Order: sequence, then C-alpha cells, then structure tokens
Amino acid sequence: MTSSISRQLVLWLAVPLMLLALCGALVHYFNRVAPGVIGRDQRLRDAAAALTARIEIDRGAVRLDTGAGRKPPMPAPDSVEYALRSADGTVLLGASEIPAVIPGTDPAFAMTQVGRRMLRTFTERLDTTAGALVLTVADVRAASEPAARYGLISTLLWDFAQLDVTLVLVWIGIQLGLRPIKRLRDEIARRSAHDLRPIDEASVPREIAPVVVTLNRLFQMLRTGVQFQQQFIANTAHQLRTPITGMQAQLDLLAAEPAAAPIRNRLATLQEAIRQLAHSANQLLMLARADPSVNLVPKNQAVALDTIVGEVVAKFFDRALRSDIDLGVEVQPVTLIADPSLLDDLLCNLVDNALKYTPAGGTVTVSAGESGGTRFIAVEDTGPGIPESERERVKQRFYRIPNSPGHGSGLGLAIVDEIARLYDASVTIGAGANGTGTKVLVRFP
Repeated sequence: MTSSISRQLVLWLAVPLMLLALCGALVHYFNRVAPGVIGRDQRLRDAAAALTARIEIDRGAVRLDTGAGRKPPMPAPDSVEYALRSADGTVLLGASEIPAVIPGTDPAFAMTQVGRRMLRTFTERLDTTAGALVLTVADVRAASEPAARYGLISTLLWDFAQLDVTLVLVWIGIQLGLRPIKRLRDEIARRSAHDLRPIDEASVPREIAPVVVTLNRLFQMLRTGVQFQQQFIANTAHQLRTPITGMQAQLDLLAAEPAAAPIRNRLATLQEAIRQLAHSANQLLMLARADPSVNLVPKNQAVALDTIVGEVVAKFFDRALRSDIDLGVEVQPVTLIADPSLLDDLLCNLVDNALKYTPAGGTVTVSAGESGGTRFIAVEDTGPGIPESERERVKQRFYRIPNSPGHGSGLGLAIVDEIARLYDASVTIGAGANGTGTKVLVRFP
C-alpha cells in the first residue's frame, strides 16, 4: 500500500500542534487555576491554625477565645466558617450546617456539599485534655476556581478547535501545493506507452525538477533506441518497395507471355505473394510514420475531411468494382487540424480492411463529418463482422482473428490505433447497420 505525502505531512504537523495545545492548557492551569487553589488551601490552613491556637479547655468545657489581643488573628466570618466537634460528632462550637468529615491521621482537604453550595473544606484532628476533637474549616467566599476551571476548559476547547481549523487549512494548502505534482502525474498518465516526448521542466517546482530531469534523460535514451528501430524499419520497408515493384512488373509481363500458359497458376500464386509482400512493406512504413516517438513535431495543418475521403475512395474504386462491392461515400464539409499523410494512411487501412473482408455483392460506406461537437471518420461494411471479444485485440500489432480469411499481416487496425493516439482520438469497433458487418468509428476531440 502506497503512502500519501499529504497525509504524512498532516500527521507530522498534527502531533506537535496537539502537544503545543496541551502545553498551553497546562501553562494556563498553572498560571490561572493552580495559584487560586493553592492560595485558598493555604488560607484554610491558616484559619485552622488560628482557631486551634484560640481553643481553650476549662474544666472539661471547650470554648474559643475571641479576644483581639491574641495572635494569630481570627479569620473573617464572611470568608471562613468552622465547626468544632467531639469525637462522637457533637457540634461543640461553630456552624452546625457544616457536615462532619471524619479525617484520618493526617489533615484532609475535601469538597463538601453545604446546602446548594460546594465548599472547599479542611479537616484536622486535635488531641486535647478534653479528648479528641475534630475541626472543620470551610471557605465560604465565592470561589474563583470554578470560573478559572471553566476558562481552562473553554481555552482547551478553543485551542483544539483552532487546531482542527489549522489542520484543515494545512490540508488545503498541501493539496494546492501538490497540484504541480498531480498535473505531472496526469500528464504522464495520459501518455501512451510510445509517447516519449520530454516533459517541460520549466512547468514543475524546483523540488521535483531533478525527478523530471531524470525522467527526461530516460525518455531521451528510450526515444533514441526507438528512433533507431523505427528508422531501420522505415529504411528496410522503403528499400524493399523498389525491388518488390520491379519483381511485380516482371511477373505481370511473364504471366502475359503465351509460353507461360502451363505455369500460369503458379505465377498467379507468386503474384499474390508479391502483392502481399508489397502490402506488408507499405504497412510497415505507415507504422513507422505513425509511431508517436518519431512524431515529436507533427506536420499538422488544416485538412478537409471530405477531400481526404474522396482521394482515398478514388484509390480503391477500381478494386471495389473488380470485387463487385458497392463503395459509397457520405461526407460533410468539415475541417480537422492534422497531418494529411497520416489521415490518408488511417483511412486507407480502414477501407483496405473493409474491402478485404466484404464478400461480393456487399457494400462499404465511408463517412466523415461532425456529430455532438466532435469530428469523426467511419467505415462500415457488410462483411462477417468482428466478435465482441476480439474487438480490442484486433488493435494489437500482428494479431489476426483465428480462421479469418485472407493473408493479412495484422497491422491495419494497429496503424489506425497508433495514428488515432497521436491526436487523442478514440477508435471504436462495433457492428454495422442491423447488427451485421463491422463499423469502425474514429472520433477526434
């Protein structure tokens, strides 16, 4: 499973930001809440110490000396209330509404419910001559700590809300910052396996420029190898055309001689083989021209599709007459920016395939025009058709449907597909009218 850079960046930022928010909450607590709690507890201790110093026992009776001259001073009654109890819980002095708290051996702080108020109390055990006494001191002043705690909680919630908003903004910023990488990814994904054009290094950020430079270097190496290969194929096909044409002419002359009558059938077979060889050489040359790796600077110009269709149909008109096939044209005047020689190759292969597999008495219709905002070229025939399971495979180089008639090389539709890729066009193979035959539709964006 691949990792996401944006997710990792957000996680790397989220953890320290959460720690900073918690540290801020702790600082707020120790600056705002803790001093109040510590100060109040200290006041309760001082009040308990002052009251303990003023407790007097006279003949078993417990009383509190409230004289002004004694030290430490008595706590203010509007700030501190107290209750002094005997060991059995009987209130001896102070406010009886302060509930009894049974302390352990050590003094204890607690939050005690007094009426509808929660008060901070301090309880300690006193050993006197009158026996064990329990002194409870309560802070009755309006406490600031709940407000401070509320402020702490609200601050903490606000900090985490800010953290969430910050992370969302960081996520958006990362997505915007990664747009050049996504554009580069999409550009590479849109390319075919044969498109080895260099990537524009000026359109990428400096951080990924070394990656693009390395990719371009790799593309250059692959492009050089492919160009050598395509040049070899083109040169070979070109060099074969002249001797093949000469052989074909000599065989035609030989077949016309009266002395060749006994071997005329063999000569016909040889003539057909030479024609197939010439056809294959031409197709190899077309394939070399159509390869995207050698069409880095396409020779595009405004091309009238109706003119191209007329020229191509004229080339095959005599062949259609000899095969008793009705070759028709349905075109609209429409213009396309493309290389006219490549469009000629594309249409020639489509018409050649249609005539090859259409039986005598059938029809082949070549159409071109505009539909739904896209320009198209279509060739429809009344031949045996292509099974749906084979319609994608027939676009592969040198692939022929098993048991198909003729002696083709399996390059016709491969050449059509390669040329279509140069112009981001789509090649769709379907059934013809009424579900019979084949219709090949090429749509240009």
